[in-house]
Amino acid sequence: MRAAIVDTPGSIRVGDVPDPKPEPRHVVVKVGACGICGTDLHIADGHFPPTPYPIVPGHEFAGEIVQLGADVSGWSVGDRVAVDPSLFCGYCGPCRDGHGNLCENWGATGDTVSGAFAEYVAVPSANCYRMPDDLSWQQGALVEPLSCAVHGVRRIGVEAGERFLVIGAGTMGLLMQQLLQNAGAVVTVVDRDTSRLGRATDLGARAVAGDVTELDGERFDAAVDATGAAPAIEAAFDSLRRGGRLLVFGVAPAEARIALSPFRIYNDEITVVGSMAVLHSFGRALDLVATGAIDSAPLLTHTLPLEEYPAALDLMRSGAGLKVQVLP
Repeated sequence: MRAAIVDTPGSIRVGDVPDPKPEPRHVVVKVGACGICGTDLHIADGHFPPTPYPIVPGHEFAGEIVQLGADVSGWSVGDRVAVDPSLFCGYCGPCRDGHGNLCENWGATGDTVSGAFAEYVAVPSANCYRMPDDLSWQQGALVEPLSCAVHGVRRIGVEAGERFLVIGAGTMGLLMQQLLQNAGAVVTVVDRDTSRLGRATDLGARAVAGDVTELDGERFDAAVDATGAAPAIEAAFDSLRRGGRLLVFGVAPAEARIALSPFRIYNDEITVVGSMAVLHSFGRALDLVATGAIDSAPLLTHTLPLEEYPAALDLMRSGAGLKVQVLP
């Protein structure tokens, strides 16, 4: 089959690899769509330590089951599925405590084992979620990033009427915005790329700005950083009222450091939390997309064929669009 292959960091090609075979309790999925995210750029550049090389990347995907492994029940050839890429060991301390996303032996389809920038991919049947017939492959591939945002909202918490600041109007920031608004929050969105702010306004943001300094010193009940940039995290922290909450949601380089006032964390009782990937949130995210509670149309900006995977990476890296997807 054809697949995108990262042989070594910086060496990316589209070529032929063996067709996947389903192990027991696994299925083979014919990929309908697979989205590119920041992790895929890190993998391509060699900045995602868990990744072995060579690897077929791709962890945001949906498709059709075409082959069943032994001991698979509840699924049939032809079923349409969105797939949670998470691979938890189930026996380490975090897994036993119900925190599989913090698994000491963490893995993920497309991150640590071959993924879905390919014609076919083998996955555990337990990770498959049935898609309604009227949901497109592109919408199905958006479920995985939305499931990360659902987990993030659970981590930060939200009450009706709260004033939230979201920094970053990319795919994740706009998904966060919609989830928070659905819960009754009033959301302000900031992004240095002001060309993205129109989408935030159309999706219901109370206000938008190119920089936090443009908000006239407004203080927020809670803030979400969806950029992973240290200055943005610091600005979000500085924008909180006393008793405020900060969610570090964007992925920063492991060596990055931020400067926060420990006195203010103490004296103002500021809560700082993180959010890692997917945790018991994939099914809920699929329901949100399927029912139209999340508007996916403004987010799905580019689709390219598999043969143009290197160009799709460049498009994502340039920031020209929002969600770039490959349609194998």
